[in-house]
Amino acid sequence: MSPSLTDLHFPYSERPPKHVPTAIFPDGIKTSGQHPPLYDELRSFEDFPEEIVGPTVWKAEDYVNAPEQWIHHFAKEEIAEMSHAANAFIDSGTPLTGISKDSFKLPRLSAFLTSIRSELLNGKGFILFKGIPVERWGNHKSAVAYMGLGTYLGYFISQNGRGHVLGHVKDVGDDARQIDKVRIYRTNARQFFHTDDCDIVGLLCIARALSGGESDIVSAHHVYNVLRRERPEVVETLTKPFWYFDRKGEVSDGEEPYIRSAIFFLERGADGRVYTRYDPYFIRSLTRFSDEGLIPPLSPAQLEAADVLEETCRRLSLHMILEVSDIQFLSNEHVFHARTAYTDHAPPAPRRHLMRLWLATPEDEGGWRLPFHDSAEKKRGGIQVNDQPPVAPLDAE
Repeated sequence: MSPSLTDLHFPYSERPPKHVPTAIFPDGIKTSGQHPPLYDELRSFEDFPEEIVGPTVWKAEDYVNAPEQWIHHFAKEEIAEMSHAANAFIDSGTPLTGISKDSFKLPRLSAFLTSIRSELLNGKGFILFKGIPVERWGNHKSAVAYMGLGTYLGYFISQNGRGHVLGHVKDVGDDARQIDKVRIYRTNARQFFHTDDCDIVGLLCIARALSGGESDIVSAHHVYNVLRRERPEVVETLTKPFWYFDRKGEVSDGEEPYIRSAIFFLERGADGRVYTRYDPYFIRSLTRFSDEGLIPPLSPAQLEAADVLEETCRRLSLHMILEVSDIQFLSNEHVFHARTAYTDHAPPAPRRHLMRLWLATPEDEGGWRLPFHDSAEKKRGGIQVNDQPPVAPLDAE
C-alpha cells in the first residue's frame, strides 16, 4: 500500500557549496541541476492572488494581428556584427562550451538584448527573431552566433544527463510511448503545454518538418486568471506540493529518482509573483514507482486538474510557425509552450531540427526569487548528473 501524502516526510537542507573543477567546467560554473523546492518556503492557496495584473498577462488576440510587437527582423548591420563576433570566436579556437559575453562582443546589439532580457523576464515573456542566415553560415557558425546571443540573456545550462548545453530538438527514432525513459523532444510526438527546467528557453530553426511541428504559447498568468474564475478548485490543486515529477534516470549519485513539488508557486518574499513549473509527461510516467507503493498514484483530482490545465492552455494559446533561421526565446516563469506532432520529409531531405538553449537568470542579475535552494546560483536549474562535463554538439546524438 502506498503511503498517504500526509504520512510522507521530506526533510531537506541546503547543500554546502562544492568545488568546481575548471578542467571539467571551463567557466568555473556548474549547472545546479534538479532539486525539490524548499518546502517551508511554499505558500498555501490562500496566499495566492485572486487575479494577476500587469504585462505578463496577455491574450492571444493582443498579438495575433500585431506581429511587429513580438517579431524582430535582424537588420543587415546586426547580422554583420554577429557574423564578425562569430568569426572572431571561431578563430580563437575556444570550445563552444567556453563562449561568453567577453568572447562574443556585440557593442551595438548588447543594449537591445538587455532590453529583450527584461521583456522576457518581466514583460510578455516571448520574442521571435528572424534573419539569421543559417543556410549560408552552416551549423557551426550558426550555433556560435546563437549561443553568443544567448549569453546576453542568461547562463547556458545542461539540458540532459549527457551535459548538452546546446540541445537538439529532433526525431532520433526514440519511442514516444516509453515515457518513463524517453524525452519527448527526441521524438516527433506532440509536446503538451509545459515549462522547461530553466528560466529562458531558446529555439533556433535549422530545418522544418514536412508538416506539423508548430509552436503554441500562452501566458501562464492569463491561464491562472481564467482558471481562478472558472475552476478555482483546480488552481488550489495546482498549488499543492503533492505532485511527483519523474527524473527519467537523469540522477546524480544519492539522489531520488523523482521530485515532489507543486505546479504553481509564489516567489519568495513580499509581493511574490506566481511562478510555474510543469511538464505533463513527467507526472504521468511514474507508475513504476506508484505500483511498488513508493509514491502515491495520481488522484482523480490531480488527473482532472492536469486535463483542465491543458485544455485551458490550448483554448487561450497563440499559434506561431518557426521558419528556417527563426529564433524563439520564451520565459519559463510565466509562459507555457507546446508543439504539435509532426511528420518529417522523406530522406535524403533533412529532418526537422531546432537547436535549443536553456538559460539561467540568477536573482542578483534580475532573476525571479524562486523557492529553491539554488535560486541565487548563476546556473540554477537544468539537469546535472554528477560531474558530467558540458558539451555542445552540433547535431543530435
